[in-house]
Formats: sequence, C-alpha cells, structure tokens
Amino acid sequence: MAKDMTLWWASGSPPCWRVLIALEEKNLQGYNQKLLSFQKGEHKSKEVTDVNPRGQLPAFKYGDIVINESYGACFFLECEYKSQGTKLIPENSSEKALVLQRTFEGNTLHQKMVDVFMYNRRVPENERHESAFKRLKETLTGEVQMWEGYLQKTPGGFLAGKNFSMADVIVYPSVALLFRMGLSDKRYPKLSEYHKNLKDRPSIKATWPPLWKDTPGQDFLKDI
Repeated sequence: MAKDMTLWWASGSPPCWRVLIALEEKNLQGYNQKLLSFQKGEHKSKEVTDVNPRGQLPAFKYGDIVINESYGACFFLECEYKSQGTKLIPENSSEKALVLQRTFEGNTLHQKMVDVFMYNRRVPENERHESAFKRLKETLTGEVQMWEGYLQKTPGGFLAGKNFSMADVIVYPSVALLFRMGLSDKRYPKLSEYHKNLKDRPSIKATWPPLWKDTPGQDFLKDI
C-alpha cells in the first residue's frame, strides 16, 4: 500500500499539506516522499514534470496512478481506504452534505488568500494600484469573517460538526497559514481556537511544515 505511493511536496504549501494530513489520517505512513523547494525551482525539475506536466506541487503517484490535484488525491485516499484510519466523509446524508460544502468552500478561502499574498509577485510594479490591493484585502476579510461565523454556529470544534473530517483536512492548512501571516487572534477568536486546538492532533503535528519550525511568522495580515 503506502510503499507504492510517492509524494513530491513543498514545506508550507497548503495544497501539499492537505495530502500529508490525509495520508496520516488514513494510517498510510511509510510512503515515499520528496521534499522540494519552490525557492530553488525544484518543482519545475524534469522529475516533477514527468509526473505533473504543470510543474506544480503536490505531485502524487500510487503505482501507475497519478493524481496531482490535492483535492483529488485526498478524495482518492478516502475512497480507496474508506474503512482504514479516520473516516473523513460521513455516511449520514446531512452530515456528508455539510462536510462536502465546507470542503469545497475551502478553495474559495484559499484563492482569496493567495490573491492577497501574491499580488506584488503577479502584478508588475507599474501596474499595481493601492485601491486594487485594498479591495483584495477587503474581500479576504469578508471571507475570513464568514469562516469565523461558521465556527460560531457549528458545535464540536471542527469545521463541519463534532468530528474531524475532509473539511478539516482541506481547510486547516489555509487557516494555519493565515495565522502565520499575522491574522488577529482577538479579531477571530473562534478561528484562533480552532487553529490552536488542532495543532496537537497527531496528523497535523506529524506534518507541521518544517520551514515554519525554523522561521518566524509575519504580520502581513495584521489589518485583516
């Protein structure tokens, strides 16, 4: 099983971290893994592009099966090992619906976060506008407020109810990155509590980004 799997990943990348958490939750330790550096351009190496022509991480291979999208890899692992480890998608229809809703909403949170983080890298200096960047930050603020509200209304301490689920696998890495980048604990108490409580979950503790252990966080989002 696990020995037939290979994961190419980068430290601190929420999409990569999702797959790492899913593998831990499904008790699939012992897989082959290669930690690469975005800064060194290793995600564009031939080794990676042979598996993922887009030159993106994560890249995941199971025998002859290749799944490079993090959502796809996580769902594949849950489907293939449904009865092993943590059940990430419940059988109950209403519970399943909420898990799926929060899981796929996670992509919206992640994208709005990336829009803010990457603005200066993606937009040439002579095309940047403070008003445009301000709108992106306001959009992210509204999104984060929505997730704060979800946790206020959802009992159990997890994103989709009383049990850890696929929603947490997918969204927690983005939440953790938000706080590392300076999101306010006081302004978002429920999200902060969620972030801190899950830090000690075995799957998250075992896969905590190595890069984060050695480098300090930032205050980039202090005004969000």
